[in-house]
Amino acid sequence: MAGTESDFGAFMEKITVLPPPTSSPQQLPLKGLTFSVKDIYDLEGYVTGFGNPDWARTHVAATTTAPVVLAVLRGGATCVGKTVMDEMAYSINGENSHYGTPTNPCAPDRIPGGSSSGSAVSVSAKLVDFSLGTDTGGSVRVPAAFCGIFGFRPSHAVVSTTGVTPMAQSFDTVGWFARDPAILNGVGQVLLQLPKVETVHPSHIIIPDDCFQVLNVSSTRAIQILIESVKKSFGSQVVKHENLGNYVSAKVPSLKHFMEKSNQHSEYVPSLIALSSAMRSLQRHEFKVNHGEWVTTIKPNLGPGISERVWEAIRSTDEHLESCHAVKTELRAALTALLEDYGVLVIPTVPGPPPKLKTAGGSLETFRVRAFSLLSIAGMSGFCQVSIPLGKWDNLPMSISLLAKHGADGFLLNLVETIYDTLKEQVKLAREPTS
Repeated sequence: MAGTESDFGAFMEKITVLPPPTSSPQQLPLKGLTFSVKDIYDLEGYVTGFGNPDWARTHVAATTTAPVVLAVLRGGATCVGKTVMDEMAYSINGENSHYGTPTNPCAPDRIPGGSSSGSAVSVSAKLVDFSLGTDTGGSVRVPAAFCGIFGFRPSHAVVSTTGVTPMAQSFDTVGWFARDPAILNGVGQVLLQLPKVETVHPSHIIIPDDCFQVLNVSSTRAIQILIESVKKSFGSQVVKHENLGNYVSAKVPSLKHFMEKSNQHSEYVPSLIALSSAMRSLQRHEFKVNHGEWVTTIKPNLGPGISERVWEAIRSTDEHLESCHAVKTELRAALTALLEDYGVLVIPTVPGPPPKLKTAGGSLETFRVRAFSLLSIAGMSGFCQVSIPLGKWDNLPMSISLLAKHGADGFLLNLVETIYDTLKEQVKLAREPTS
């Protein structure tokens, strides 16, 4: 049963799982912190519900706890609950027709974002210090942006997904949320098993102008704030500009299989639309392999939007699978060459503010297309990405994202912690009227 109004509808179930006893409490980096867990992680003795009552009904309680949950428990944190998620992790909206939609504390009349909706809401509402979600297509980055908090998607396959119900393994990542960049970094140090090191200054920070030109006014504000913060922290010489669409089109030849012949999305960046098409094709295939038998046998009751998406995956063909994998390989090589060891790519996390609750399906689908053109950059490259809150503008949350090469997770987490105070100063200055 989902949570109550007092907890913003974030929780499926309130539980308490304490850290194991230790003889060295001073070595617990997460001591005293609380966290919540998306209902996609195995917790010993509890059924992993995967966002759907029929899934919960047809599965038994887990016999072991997912290693990432054990890691943060051993780091000294206390688990206080399992959180609501979108059914079968197949949405970025955050609306669950069975368990209710968690209330977005940052914008109560707007969707919270999914599929890690309850995890993001529990952090945004200050019910926990951090939370664990998962990000396949954007399920940490989107709710982080919509709920005005930090969200981190690590490099693909650097954090164990054992004990996490799979959605699509080529993209599935453990992810986490926090309100404070130091806590975000601290959780990362535990999960990534990284030593605390001094921050390395970025060699260059790339602004893909084409990615911002198709978006709304708040994105222009966001990039101005980021550029001023970077100049103040590292000097103006590190800021570089690039047309990312043209770069990707030239460096990722296998994208030709996914380029649209129509002008349906001509106002967006065509190569990034193609990139998202390749990502979603491979996701559909892997979802079908993982869950096709269960879906066709059980015929679960699925909510609107989810049902159509799931059955589309089940009925999908395996066309262009080799090309999907080729795109992934080519994109990672292209972006690695662009960023090198300590470069950073700046993109909008999402294409605009969170849509209103119960927005019509057609409008939501348009938003999804635009969102995935941005989200697929990290998804298809396997790069790490962090969503950074920049406060509210016009009473709605605004964010920006930074990406770094595969394996540069510690560098990116340290960079965010270092630069965030300057970002806050620039947000404040941007709000002040000019004379």
